[in-house]
Amino acid sequence: MGMKNLLKNFIFVVLIFVLISAAYALFFQPFEETKTISLSQLAQDINQGKIQKVIVTGNAVDVTYQDGTKAETTKETESSFSQSLVNYGVDQEVLRSIEIEAKEDRGFSFWLTPISLFLFPLLIFGLFFWLIFRQAKSGATQAFNFSKAKARLFGAEGHSKERISFKDVANLVEAKEELKEIVDFLKNPKKFLNMGARIPRGVLLMGPPGTGKTLLARAVAGEAHVPFFHISGSEFVEMFVGVGAGRVRDLFATAKKAAPSIIFIDELDAVGRHRGTGIGGGHDEREQTLNQILTEMDGFERDTNVIVCAATNRPDVLDPALLRPGRFDRRVVIDLPDVNSREQILEIHGEGKPLAQNANIREIAERTPGFSGADLANLMNEAAILAARRNEKQVSQDELLESIDKVLLGPERKSHVLSDKEKKIAAYHEAGHALVASFLPGAEPVRKISIIARGRAAGYTLKLPAQEKHLTTKSEFLSELSSLLGGYCAEKLVFGDITTGAGNDLEKASSLARKLVKEYGMSDKLGPIAYGEKEEMVFLGKDLGEQRNYSEAVAAKIDEEVAKFIREAQAKTVQILKKKRKLLDKVANRLAEKETIEREEFEKLVKIKREQG
Repeated sequence: MGMKNLLKNFIFVVLIFVLISAAYALFFQPFEETKTISLSQLAQDINQGKIQKVIVTGNAVDVTYQDGTKAETTKETESSFSQSLVNYGVDQEVLRSIEIEAKEDRGFSFWLTPISLFLFPLLIFGLFFWLIFRQAKSGATQAFNFSKAKARLFGAEGHSKERISFKDVANLVEAKEELKEIVDFLKNPKKFLNMGARIPRGVLLMGPPGTGKTLLARAVAGEAHVPFFHISGSEFVEMFVGVGAGRVRDLFATAKKAAPSIIFIDELDAVGRHRGTGIGGGHDEREQTLNQILTEMDGFERDTNVIVCAATNRPDVLDPALLRPGRFDRRVVIDLPDVNSREQILEIHGEGKPLAQNANIREIAERTPGFSGADLANLMNEAAILAARRNEKQVSQDELLESIDKVLLGPERKSHVLSDKEKKIAAYHEAGHALVASFLPGAEPVRKISIIARGRAAGYTLKLPAQEKHLTTKSEFLSELSSLLGGYCAEKLVFGDITTGAGNDLEKASSLARKLVKEYGMSDKLGPIAYGEKEEMVFLGKDLGEQRNYSEAVAAKIDEEVAKFIREAQAKTVQILKKKRKLLDKVANRLAEKETIEREEFEKLVKIKREQG
């Protein structure tokens, strides 16, 4: 960086030098070229009567002819101008008839020329060294400011950032109630202190990504009208030892000066992971930063109006010292929104977008279970972009429904064209999924069937629950297993062969069957026992493997039970498809023709076939 700035300064100085040289040349060079003549030529022209006026300035002689042209010459230094002309044979009578003007050589150019030869190079070199010293001083200042915290300030007086309140955060009723106490304390701290109450020093927001943790923290600052210092956990740690701890000290010192205030540390798990992993030794920079955070939070006086708020989606990897009373002793859990919350979130993000009359926000909320607030915001944005691409004036229900597929599976791959044979196989595959799901108890209803490629999927069957579920029964798991095998069994039944299209379905089915045996205790043979312990390295934050706490004999039984679940689900799937073979053909043919079948049309097809027999 220093060499880059030095090169830039050098180029700047050279550019200034070129500009000064150009100005100097332009100022001192005449616009019209003047010819130079000898003194003898001047004498001859005077005798011939061609000269009108002569101006003598020092040794320089400027000559003006009768026709207006000009010339210049130089007189002899030892004698006067008139004596020089007489010596060259000029007639004195002719000389008297010419206007001769003598000037002293004391003009600006007389002094500027010798001075500029010395002064201009000196100025250029002085400017060059001044820029170098200024850069060196700036580098030294940056070195001293390296340990300054890089927190962004929101909510300060005069700050132009948009203020957010609890009204801008949809639902999250329980989380708001917890945080309203924080707001009340920041507004009226004496009310709590007089009662001997101590407000929590740290508030930890826990929840999946995109659920609104940062938004909720900003809403607290907006409601309390206090400065809000926002920094990410990764911004504390640098490659230099001690920088993270220095930034923690600076951040807390700044917040105390602005009290009452809020410090918000996003992604706390970046520096707050469990210590003692053996990675980096006792002087690991991340651990030193964490130690400084713990020290600063312990150092808060009882009446200090500074609240530390943090957010993480991995509370399980945090160091226990962070979670003890006196530090982050209040924990607010933020879950994925339910259907009513999703409807409110969609309405908030729909403000400012021209929604058509047929836009049904409730239907969109019902079709998006498992979506976070960020997903719903992206959904509304994608719908608006799609409507603009189609040159529509309003966002209709069609754009909203299509944006759900785009957020879930990715954009439509129009270049992925299937052959007639592949198209037929894909139609029977997806029809098999849909039919098995429709005729099994406890299976989720089919919302949409499509053989249009999206993302990595060549086709898909969209199944969504009729209502929010928090618990799943064994019979529902078994129905889901059969539904996952619907495409595989349909291919084998109709074509007598199988393709690679069922690979992802088989992977999901095998994983689900193994969970039924090892995690959920739903195997009659093995009973209610959980097998296997996951090993997790907290500094990486992901599972690396499983510690087997069972024998080889039990492992063989687990494999047998997993295979048994798969075989029973396959037998049930084949039975349904054989019984509903005509309906399978009808749905597959309609799907191959239209490429997409919505819920209403699919249920109509199923209902007509049931009535017929």
